[in-house]
Amino acid sequence: MVRKELIKILGAEYVFDDNEILDQYSRDRSFFPSKRPDYVVKPKNSNEVKDIVRLANEYKLHLVPSSSGIHFNGATIPAQGGIVVDLRRMNKILKVDERNRAVRIEPGVTWGQLQDELKKQNLRALNPLLPHSSKSVLTSHLEVEPMLIPKFEYGEPICTMEIILPNGDLFRTGSASGPGDPEETQTDLVGPYGPGVDFFRLFQGAQGTLGIVTWMNIKAEPLPRFQKLFFTCFYKIEDLVNNIYKIQKRMLGYECFALNSHNLAMILAEKWPDDFKTLKEILPPWTLIHCLAGTHRLPREKVEYQEKDLMEVSQELGIDPQPIIPGVGNSKRVILELLQRPWTKEPYWKDRLKGNHFDIFFYIPMDHLPDFITKMYKLTAKYRYPTSDIGEYLQPIEYGRICHFEFSFSYDPEDPNEVELVKRLYTEASGIMIEMGALFTRPYGVWAEMAYSRNAEYTAVTKELKRLFDPNNIMNPGRLCF
Repeated sequence: MVRKELIKILGAEYVFDDNEILDQYSRDRSFFPSKRPDYVVKPKNSNEVKDIVRLANEYKLHLVPSSSGIHFNGATIPAQGGIVVDLRRMNKILKVDERNRAVRIEPGVTWGQLQDELKKQNLRALNPLLPHSSKSVLTSHLEVEPMLIPKFEYGEPICTMEIILPNGDLFRTGSASGPGDPEETQTDLVGPYGPGVDFFRLFQGAQGTLGIVTWMNIKAEPLPRFQKLFFTCFYKIEDLVNNIYKIQKRMLGYECFALNSHNLAMILAEKWPDDFKTLKEILPPWTLIHCLAGTHRLPREKVEYQEKDLMEVSQELGIDPQPIIPGVGNSKRVILELLQRPWTKEPYWKDRLKGNHFDIFFYIPMDHLPDFITKMYKLTAKYRYPTSDIGEYLQPIEYGRICHFEFSFSYDPEDPNEVELVKRLYTEASGIMIEMGALFTRPYGVWAEMAYSRNAEYTAVTKELKRLFDPNNIMNPGRLCF
């Protein structure tokens, strides 16, 4: 009966229940337990999504929204079965609003697709560090992935959005909440706040538990007309943090982030594995990558005065930013190409060493990082995991008010013993980090239990919101504290 109803909504060619397809959606690149959905459906518009949600309520079926071609954290594995709603057919760039520097996209739009289209309008999207080419832009923003430009105005890149709520109603946030379709409304769809309650924040980080987002209007940035890239080498994390605080206090530049030698070698290596081995030997422990850029107003002059300030800060600290990494001639070319692009080669850059990886990431004040790194190294020694194979990524947020920090661990997915070892390492390390004060803003899997079990009042209110929005508990149950 359910299959027939789904076919009425979507057509037989977009309803799947054969084992081969269901197996593909039962797992992702994480090592979380696999679970088959009962069906996979591929809607083409919000009306079809609305009908699917209403059908799910009628039959008390679980729904798991998915909009990327690849997943790393287990959030789209249907933990309790049900229907995976694959939104990749909804892949239109609905409007590029050059005047308001915004772009309205459907869930299936990928990073490469969006950046190519925006380039025609002399714009670019705000992107995280080298997302996978199959990654949905909408998913990145809903999951609050950190952007490479640590400005306050880009801390929340979402303007407005349209959501199909768990009861099947259509809901729009901010200035999109006025009457009429988006194509006909008199508003510009770029005001995220109100009226009254800022609902757009409610759906961020919800992992599809409070509804299905069918379009999103996001901020864009003018393409730089002139830019200079600087690399600064550091041998101690304390010196790196001090430098970032200084330059972010002066609000200098656009992209600003740091990578340890392992991660940077994974990115820069062109001939694998020879270049990787060579780079690991010559790269410093940490490299700060900092881009000064000017857009449409006096671009060269802007870069010139910011470069002067940067050099003043550097002189105070006794460091020497360089246009290339010493001994790595391709560093400027490769990094400039990748700052505004997804990773398009196979394998994905984090998987180049052993075939797969897992990440532990959290928010923390930057001056706390030395203790966290020391603790992690002691733990990995216990598991005999080489510290030289740990990738580390430091992304300041909002001019360094806080930072996103990420440990990456490579492993061979075909080696059962290694998989089991890194599972134990992942669980123990995550528990230690959260006990030390790490904030897991994106609590996937075991992180959710760790985070919510430590805050009973927050958890109770969150569950009450879920009950109000989703009384039949159809939207991705088993995630967060639901």
